[in-house]
Amino acid sequence: MFTSFLRPNNLSKKMMRVIFSIYLGVTCLITSMQFLSEYLKTQDSILNELKQLEETVHDPISTSLWQYNQKQLDALIDGLIKMPIIEGVDIFDKNAKNIISKRSYTPASVPLSIFDTKSDLNWALNNEKVLLGSLTLYSSSEVVLDRVLFGFSLIAMTAIIKLSILFWLFIWAFDRYLASPLKELMSQLNKVQLSQNISERINLSNIENNELSLLQGHMNKMLSAMERDRERLLEDEQAKRNWLEETVAKRTEALQILNEKLKELATKDSLTGTLNRGSFFERTQHLLVLSQRQKSSVSFILMDLDYFKLINDTYGHFTGDKVLIHFTDTIQTFLRKSDLIGRLGGEEFAIFLPDTGIDDAFQLADKIRKTIRNAILEVDGKTVTYTVSLGIESSEPKDHLISELFKRADLKLYGAKEKGRDRVEK
Repeated sequence: MFTSFLRPNNLSKKMMRVIFSIYLGVTCLITSMQFLSEYLKTQDSILNELKQLEETVHDPISTSLWQYNQKQLDALIDGLIKMPIIEGVDIFDKNAKNIISKRSYTPASVPLSIFDTKSDLNWALNNEKVLLGSLTLYSSSEVVLDRVLFGFSLIAMTAIIKLSILFWLFIWAFDRYLASPLKELMSQLNKVQLSQNISERINLSNIENNELSLLQGHMNKMLSAMERDRERLLEDEQAKRNWLEETVAKRTEALQILNEKLKELATKDSLTGTLNRGSFFERTQHLLVLSQRQKSSVSFILMDLDYFKLINDTYGHFTGDKVLIHFTDTIQTFLRKSDLIGRLGGEEFAIFLPDTGIDDAFQLADKIRKTIRNAILEVDGKTVTYTVSLGIESSEPKDHLISELFKRADLKLYGAKEKGRDRVEK
């Protein structure tokens, strides 16, 4: 029961958990406020006690200081340290120089919170007050906690008992008035659903005149309407079945052809015929995982046409498209069947080279760069030349995502751009 309360799988238990959780939160908040209030009140009481102690020992300590009676002063301080509420004592002379500093705790066990009270030590001489120094008494949170611990334990025990009783009362009430009727309702709904008899209806036992009885009535009306609709549907179904079978056969053939076209359109770039961004990363991710299992290296070449916007602005977008087609056609003459090329967007392309190290990838990239630089493209009587910058990265044993290779190759490509373009960086 307690496990099902923590991980409810039905509405009634979720409601019970929400209500009980709210009550638990309010109880914890009130208990915490009570404890904080008691803590602060006790701390004020201890501060008052410290002040009273200061008033008590003020004259003896002042006398010891005036008479330079160190032995008597040490005895007074030792007596103060032994008192339950005292955690430390400091005595300073009139120049704020520390004369005595004692603590009841060690440096390794410093209390979480320390508070103090301070007063001046004076000596009356010829009806005038002579400042001898100051006395500081320290107490701590541990002293406060020692005093409030018993009272807080009683508060906590009372809260736990109330929570335990209410928890089981919540469980009993929800199970009696909500969970059990809903469970019976769901059981009968499943029985109606699995039954071959379409005239089956819901009939809850010991149901009172409440929302569940109204729900039962609405469901039975819905089942009656569904029964009538089902009979009409069965009559129409036979008449339409033959027509549907014939239509489906014709459409199936057309859909198969269309699906093949759509599949190609979904994976290919419409202009260059290369893989589009999504398909490229999906396939290369699979190949990267496979290569890591086989402990073979792969290389990733990221390419970007230099000043491509200038080509579009100078010659027009039609010429720009011809340049992109020429670029991909040129690249594919250097690639193997196992290599993948994709258009990542605009004038940015990428090549994935399985079983290829960084040096072989660099040779291929440099060959592409030189070929593109020396290529001359004629479009509508205009001569167009262009260059490309390339960044290369090879896989490492720790690489499990193609995006990691892409990021590193992108940094190399950025470096090629920064160093003047028309170059390869690895």
